Amino acid sequence: MKRKWRAGLLAASLSFAAILTGCSSKEEQVTLDVFQFKVEFKDQFEKVAKAYEKENENVKINITTVGGGEDYGAALRSKFASGNEPAIYNIGGPQDVADWLDKLADLSDSAAAKAALDGSLNGVSVDGKVLGLPYNQEGYGLIYNKNVFEKAEVDPASIKDFASLEAAVKKLDSKKSELGLQAVFALPGKETWVTGLHLSNAFLAPEFDNNVLTAFDSKTVDFKYGDAFKKVLDLQNDYSVQPTVSLDYSKQVEELFSLQKVAIIQQGNWVYGSIAGIDEDFANNGIGILPIPVEGYKGDTIPVGIPMYWGVNSKADKAVIEESKKFLDWLYTSDEGKETVLNDFKFIPAYEGYDSSKISDPLSKDVYEYAEKGKTIGWTFMGYPTGWGQDELGVQIQKYLSKKATWEEVVDATKKAWETDRK
Repeated sequence: MKRKWRAGLLAASLSFAAILTGCSSKEEQVTLDVFQFKVEFKDQFEKVAKAYEKENENVKINITTVGGGEDYGAALRSKFASGNEPAIYNIGGPQDVADWLDKLADLSDSAAAKAALDGSLNGVSVDGKVLGLPYNQEGYGLIYNKNVFEKAEVDPASIKDFASLEAAVKKLDSKKSELGLQAVFALPGKETWVTGLHLSNAFLAPEFDNNVLTAFDSKTVDFKYGDAFKKVLDLQNDYSVQPTVSLDYSKQVEELFSLQKVAIIQQGNWVYGSIAGIDEDFANNGIGILPIPVEGYKGDTIPVGIPMYWGVNSKADKAVIEESKKFLDWLYTSDEGKETVLNDFKFIPAYEGYDSSKISDPLSKDVYEYAEKGKTIGWTFMGYPTGWGQDELGVQIQKYLSKKATWEEVVDATKKAWETDRK
């Protein structure tokens, strides 16, 4: 009887051990919820996440993408407020670091942080801690149709200041019927990030010595190059498909520029994939980047910088934090990850150890060339007060484009908003 009891106890113990082993196995599974903004590489990112899962069977990666015409910052705040906090998310520089400081893990010991290019971590470092990892390098300017310029006998190399840009635009406009154009420009006034962040940056960065931390520390904004800002905005608006206030990113890039109905759009190298998806030959052979001229400062420059950083949620479980670091390290420092970054994402790397000769698309090559020559303006809009660029300046610009505000009213209102935010 005693032997039967012991045998039963042994069997029960083994069964219980098996249950514990099963629980332990389940506990080793780690889920990384990623909340990111770049719609242009959504499909490629989801694909590489699946490849990582195959190599790391204990990791599950869920990706949510919010961007394009949506306000990523507002969506991120809502995501955190819901209690369903992501493990990995995007931050934009010193202002976002200040806003999310208690939700950012220290990434100083990561391989990616150690490989980041000099200066690329300045805006996301606090008290010696690295709180974000660079997405990539990007540049933007006036993307133009080479075929149209050639037919109109406009030499893009001659455009180095506002006067030469204006002359080229007027010439293109005079020939738009024979060139098959609806207009010279497509200005997406609906997208406050295009006007209130990107366009404004070209004219405010020089005021802050092209330093994002200088902008972040400034209590005031003076619009030193405000007249130059107005001239470029007016030029785009006056020669654009109308009405600009209802023109969005998708219509600008996909419907108008990719189908060659306009000659110039203000965008960056990130649009290559969208254009290639519609007309690959045009994307590879028919587009380039012109500078955004800042009258009174420099004409032949484009803004180049880090568009966003990856942050890791410091409030997540320790295992989630560690796996998040491993995934980001793999993405940017492993051989497989590097190939993906260059060939699938079409990124300009912000890390050492890449072969820059493998940068494949023409827009990224142009950006890289500007950077190599030192013909760049900094991305200081990452140092604007929270929401100021889009919710204040971008909205005021919409009023201006709709003739509901004068330029002077735009400048005065946004100056006051900056000062109020920085008190």
